[in-house]
Amino acid sequence: MLKRFFSSRKLNIIYSAISIILMWVVWIIAYYCVKNDYVIPSFQDTFAALFKCFTEGAFWVAASFSLLRTLEAFLISFVIAVALAVFSALSKAFEAILKPVIALLRTLPTLAVILILLVWTNASVAPVIVTVLVLLPLIYARINAQLNGIDRGLTEMADVYKIKAKDRIFKIYLPLVSPNILSQTGADISLGLKVIISAEVLSNTYKSLGGLMQNSRAFLEMPRLAALTLVAVAMGLIIDLAVSQLARLTYKWSGK
Repeated sequence: MLKRFFSSRKLNIIYSAISIILMWVVWIIAYYCVKNDYVIPSFQDTFAALFKCFTEGAFWVAASFSLLRTLEAFLISFVIAVALAVFSALSKAFEAILKPVIALLRTLPTLAVILILLVWTNASVAPVIVTVLVLLPLIYARINAQLNGIDRGLTEMADVYKIKAKDRIFKIYLPLVSPNILSQTGADISLGLKVIISAEVLSNTYKSLGGLMQNSRAFLEMPRLAALTLVAVAMGLIIDLAVSQLARLTYKWSGK
């Protein structure tokens, strides 16, 4: 009866609200159980620190730089992944040679890679490189699977009717693979943001959310640290939601 009364979209909003309330309740319970502001800051202090951050120019600069590094790392990963996936689709030998490299990238210990990169580069470049190394194998595997999953009948038909390469790309391949690829893009960028911030914390990157978190930890400003964490979570959710809306447009493009 409830599902008939409410639309599925309204139900999702209600369930999300319930989830947020439950997390808020768990936070309050944990705070009163621990009774130590240096372990779990209070809800009130955290949101006071959050609103204080919004009034600081340094915070907005740091958030902007972290977001730009995330987008830079994602775009680099995406372009390389597309190129590798196309070559893999054209040549099975290339795909076989590339397979161990992708497997190696998946198993690289992120912490060790950051420490090595800090020797070779600087605190601003290292987070971007390590994020590319994390995102590249994930995006490549998804695009490669989508290209391999295209109906062979379509490609044979394109060969028979001698359809131009441009028309194949924009009228056959892209409409077929774009929705499924874009549906995960928001999650990829959100993951990239998490990796970027983690690398910034370790690198103590100047003008970054990670750098602000490291400073808050050093001075035991736990409410501010929790507030910055909430900001990072909110940024990831907003990115995921925005890209999911873009994915819906591509579904209309592909006629699904």
